[in-house]
Amino acid sequence: MNSFEITELIEHKNAAPSNNQTAVTITNDLSKYLQDFLSEQDIKENSKGTYKRALTQFFSFMPNSFEQLTSNDILTYKRHLESLELAAYTITAYLVVVRRFFAWTEAKKIYPNIAKTIKGMRRPKEFRKDPLTMEQTREVISGIDLNTLQGKRDFAIINLLVRTGLRTIEIQRANIEDINQTGGVAKLHIQGKGRDTKDDYVILTHASLKPILSYLKCRGETKDTDPLFTSLSDRNNGGRMTTRSLSRIAKGVMIEAGIDSKRLTAHSLRHTAITTALRAGASLQEVKAMARHADMNTTLIYSHNIDRETNAPEHKIDAYMEKYAI
Repeated sequence: MNSFEITELIEHKNAAPSNNQTAVTITNDLSKYLQDFLSEQDIKENSKGTYKRALTQFFSFMPNSFEQLTSNDILTYKRHLESLELAAYTITAYLVVVRRFFAWTEAKKIYPNIAKTIKGMRRPKEFRKDPLTMEQTREVISGIDLNTLQGKRDFAIINLLVRTGLRTIEIQRANIEDINQTGGVAKLHIQGKGRDTKDDYVILTHASLKPILSYLKCRGETKDTDPLFTSLSDRNNGGRMTTRSLSRIAKGVMIEAGIDSKRLTAHSLRHTAITTALRAGASLQEVKAMARHADMNTTLIYSHNIDRETNAPEHKIDAYMEKYAI
């Protein structure tokens, strides 16, 4: 898990753990250790802020002073995180920061690494969000009003998500100039998760590109350096949209289509694109490249889920039992 993923998980609006214990005052020594630790981490500034908040939260939870902590205290903290019913990824993110801190204290001969035996949570076999069915996808897309600038924008965004598997952060970072055409193939160059530059891309088919061009034409005069999609709110009109706004748009059009579930969010549209690609016959390697998965095992989860649903033995049990009128 890289620093960006840790930041993304811990910054999630429901991720911050809380407890009813009296917070322990952070000592000056610990504050110095934190400052020294953070200064030596090769991570971005926003990630350093996230690390600091995570560690401050950890030590505030601890009933003992810094010099009295043991591995059992960290296990207690892990159980506390589990009791809050946080996602496995989120709990692991908190524990990764704690482990890195104590690895650093041991290397500096400040304090033993009492966290090295503490494991993260097991990777879930399934995703926490579901893809849309093709019927649901059609209902969502067809329900958007294309007669307004907002409708054209929202349609272009949702359509792009379900046809390319982009993440909301990748759409949020995109500029108009990131669309180009080489060899007759249109591409959208993107700055992916954990990346510092726009060194990857997705293919824009005619069905993906046409709504974007229609939206841009309706938007009026623009510069190449302008955001690809802009806000229409009073506070940020014409400015770059936030990932939260993009998520709200996705959830809003689903609810408008009568589809409302906690397991269906903006990230479901990425799942929908990846699942659709596999069902349409794309190879695992092709889908891995499109989704920009660092690990093939992530792509395999989609494949296994499809296979489990398509070849479910439960259906075979029913068919067999019907022969005996059961």
